[in-house]
Amino acid sequence: MPPSVQDLSHYERLGVPKGADSEMLRQAFRRLSKAVHPDTTRLPAQDAARQFRLLREAYEQLADPRLRRLYDAALEERKATPVAAMQASLPVPSAIGQRRPLSGGEWTSLLLLAGALLLCLLLGVGVAWNRGLALQVQPSWLVEEQTRIIDGNPGGFDGTASSARNSPEPALIAGS
Repeated sequence: MPPSVQDLSHYERLGVPKGADSEMLRQAFRRLSKAVHPDTTRLPAQDAARQFRLLREAYEQLADPRLRRLYDAALEERKATPVAAMQASLPVPSAIGQRRPLSGGEWTSLLLLAGALLLCLLLGVGVAWNRGLALQVQPSWLVEEQTRIIDGNPGGFDGTASSARNSPEPALIAGS
């Protein structure tokens, strides 16, 4: 039988190695607290509150160096018993990496972002139209190509006329 949430060590609960520094602990706590906080999860309120409380207790104990030394000593002592060694070899269920649905605040932020983008686009088009600027501008090389075709000189992209490219006589090389 896999260990319950209560049987996890603080390191397993936070998903960090035993030698993790304070910055790694803080990042793991912040990441996981977003996933299990009662305000941001779809878990039942009692389960979310219990998991968040356990997560907070684990972080507080590992963040304090004195409490961490005491906890590590107790963990080593518990590991020495055969039952704890058997439980340590079992796989630990993990909530890390599971996607959660977006919260109401995140949807609001996305909606505001989309509205800001749409407003900027409309403002840019409106200013260009008000100044009389063309909304679609052709590149200069395309305008020159179209002018050449209209004038009856359908040249290629390299600027040479098609009659010069297709002529059977070789072009004269300078200096020969």
